[in-house]
Amino acid sequence: MQPMKTKPSHLTLAKPSDAAWQTRVDLAACYRLIHRLGMDDSIFTHISARLPSDDSGRECFLINPFGMRFEEVTASNLVAVDIDGNVIEDKLGLGINPAGFTIHSAIHAARHDVACVLHTHTVAGVAVSCQQDGLLPLNQWAMQFHGKIAYHTYEGLALDLDERQRLVADLGEKPVMILRHHGLLTCGRSVAEAFKLMHNLQRSCQAQLAFQAAGQPAAPVPPGIPEKVARQYSNTYDRMAAGTLADTEWAAFLRRVSASDPGFDS
Repeated sequence: MQPMKTKPSHLTLAKPSDAAWQTRVDLAACYRLIHRLGMDDSIFTHISARLPSDDSGRECFLINPFGMRFEEVTASNLVAVDIDGNVIEDKLGLGINPAGFTIHSAIHAARHDVACVLHTHTVAGVAVSCQQDGLLPLNQWAMQFHGKIAYHTYEGLALDLDERQRLVADLGEKPVMILRHHGLLTCGRSVAEAFKLMHNLQRSCQAQLAFQAAGQPAAPVPPGIPEKVARQYSNTYDRMAAGTLADTEWAAFLRRVSASDPGFDS
């Protein structure tokens, strides 16, 4: 798989605003956290974050330089690419993962409510993606996703741009997608939201596999409880997105990455 490389272009990226720089810092923190939690996959998989539109209205997003390990990503070495695939800023000259462009450009173009797209290939996530019934509402972590998970049929490595229309159609307005035989994907109104969704989705998959391995029958869940739990989680996320509730969990994760990975914000 060859990276998408920077092409000579007159396009330039404006000097980062405070909001754009904060997006870079949050995204770099997310890459480091995904590594620290064991959810990365060598140099593969990808996380993107939408940049504020520039004066021309051009839509751009940030993604990792292809070939860098997640623990090597910093705020300043993230690659900026536009929706059309023009690599606008690439300080390391490594280009980006073509499969990452296919998936992330599709969602950023179609879902303007989405600020961050996070994709993983974890063992637990891939295992659940292979199960006919997908994620089951077995526990509190999983119940938050009740009615909120889309599924996309596997089409091979995501290198064909025409897959984008089918991926977006399958995703619809949902915040989470399980890519069959492939992995997990979350969409957040912020980097923090996408990360927390993935953190809980990953643990839901791990818990499901652990439960299934035990070979015991499932305790019945009272009627209506999965729907109630999903509403409770959604209400909390909505309040954080609206700024009426402080996101103390993301602040705690940022303290963790600041202690474990100094320099991520450089």
